[in-house]
Amino acid sequence: MAAEQLILVDAEDRELGVGDKLQAHLMGTLHRAFSIFVFDSQGRLLIQKRALTKYHSGGLWSNTACGHPRPGESTISAAHRRLREEMGFDCDLGFAFGFLYRAELNNRLIEHEYDHVFVGSFDGEPAPELSEVQAWRWIPMTDLRTELREHPEKYSYWLRTAVDKKEWECLTR
Repeated sequence: MAAEQLILVDAEDRELGVGDKLQAHLMGTLHRAFSIFVFDSQGRLLIQKRALTKYHSGGLWSNTACGHPRPGESTISAAHRRLREEMGFDCDLGFAFGFLYRAELNNRLIEHEYDHVFVGSFDGEPAPELSEVQAWRWIPMTDLRTELREHPEKYSYWLRTAVDKKEWECLTR
């Protein structure tokens, strides 16, 4: 099986080439990623607890789904693919904002990503893939922000970073 490839980018999200996923995370090479935030009609966010078998951040709570587009795949197409793969459903997604971050993780891996944030709506029951997702729940953003302040160690770095962005103030959720 071939190693998964990522799209390498500069700080402005301009494509520079491709690179091996594990190597990019070992070296801290900047690459394109996305985070999906799906809300229900009550304004609650669907969050997932990452499976313990994930190559990093296993057992941490995170946003609805996330991942990396493959070379030749649009970021929005990749977001729909990962939403289906991780949570077992799909819905309309809209681009909300992007941000750059770098985080050294506890297993020698480095997340250095230009993260595209997509937002969607869904009122059904997710059917998560157990190799990806250990648990899930709906949570109001006010409660999530409280939990992030009180127990940041229980949440993925990119979720904590994304929720802190001022761009949420412009979204009507």
